[in-house]
Amino acid sequence: MRVELEQLRTPHLDDVYAARDVVSRYLKPTPLLYSRRLSRLLGCQIHLKLENLQPTRAFKVRGGVHYLERMKEQAVSRGVITASTGNHAQSIAYAGMLFGVNVRIVMPQGVPQMKTEAVNNLGAEVIFHGSYYEEAREYAERLASQRGFLYVHGINEPLLYEGVGTMHLEAFEELPGMDVVINPIGGGSGASAACIVYKSLNPRIKVIGVQAEGAPAFYHSWKKGAVMPAEAVNTTAEGLATSRAYELPLRILREKLDDMVLVSDQEMKQAVRTILQETGQVAELSGAASTAAAFKIKKELAGCKVVLMLTGGNIEPEQLARILRGQT
Repeated sequence: MRVELEQLRTPHLDDVYAARDVVSRYLKPTPLLYSRRLSRLLGCQIHLKLENLQPTRAFKVRGGVHYLERMKEQAVSRGVITASTGNHAQSIAYAGMLFGVNVRIVMPQGVPQMKTEAVNNLGAEVIFHGSYYEEAREYAERLASQRGFLYVHGINEPLLYEGVGTMHLEAFEELPGMDVVINPIGGGSGASAACIVYKSLNPRIKVIGVQAEGAPAFYHSWKKGAVMPAEAVNTTAEGLATSRAYELPLRILREKLDDMVLVSDQEMKQAVRTILQETGQVAELSGAASTAAAFKIKKELAGCKVVLMLTGGNIEPEQLARILRGQT
């Protein structure tokens, strides 16, 4: 199911505004939290966009709701299948529950039990295959072809970007004078949507993406300007554990992204601790990546108004306890 670049529709700001008309019927806006304590630590004005407070505790539910509402007729008649390491899975499962759609999720082995149980609790069927996202995705595509399911590509699907972009509209409307936005990059929908929204509304806003050092496929492809061969993945931040870049987000990021930062798992764990200690919010490793990046580029942010996208809070209690104890 190879996707040709010219076949991929690039979303625009008008599409995001239209998506908000859909998303707002099912999801409330999330808070943009100013943190005086983080601002003092980082030497700038820090605002956290709290997507960990979504019903699925992650931003991707916006895309899932928008996609299935728009594709409802086909989805109900054929059933839906997709692949995910967790948060996209919950977004489609949650939307399937809203709209009465049978949902199947292919997940790689090793996804935290908390995320698989959440998908099951939303009424979706979980199918385990492979050891990382791309293996699960390829299997989901085969099943869709064999059984006639409606396949949702978790990364190259424009309707997901339009739904996800609504979180950035909310942030901009609450803080139009922002200078910098930092967004994690796993599959790239969140950072790409950030580019679409902010660069359309105010091109001076700097958009910075963040990848895990152990999963730098987008970083290398963005630097080279083309999708590079798949790479080995070595990160415990499952939301960032993709082994290759994808066509649609790379096209958007190459054109509009200002910079990309790599952070280590240890830096993300420290950010999880800091976010909890200074704001009382729970972040998973990928959700804390933007905060980790802010500490890494602290000097560049001096005096700026900065929005950190806290994209998810789905972390196992045992893992959170280990992180808080300083254990690896």
